[in-house]
Amino acid sequence: MSARFVLAPQAALDLVEIWRYIKEQSSLTIANRIESTIRERMAFLAGTPGAGHRRKDLTDEDVKFFPVYSYLIVYRPETMPLQIASILHGRRDVEQILKGRE
Repeated sequence: MSARFVLAPQAALDLVEIWRYIKEQSSLTIANRIESTIRERMAFLAGTPGAGHRRKDLTDEDVKFFPVYSYLIVYRPETMPLQIASILHGRRDVEQILKGRE
């Protein structure tokens, strides 16, 4: 049985927005490839919830961060199934975005 994860509503929206942006800026093929890779990494995290790192400089929430391309998967390592809280571009103001989502 494969490890499981769920997307929080905001994370699902993040993924859609990432896909749309890449499709507009590049191509459908690249948008699909990046979304697929992000989903593969989320499945990996579900089986290896210790991967990634904490960022107390960004949030006091009990979350870990895992990079994929220029994005950060923000997830709750203690949840079952693993909850993906957000998927954010690393150049954005991650600290402010996470504060607005708490």
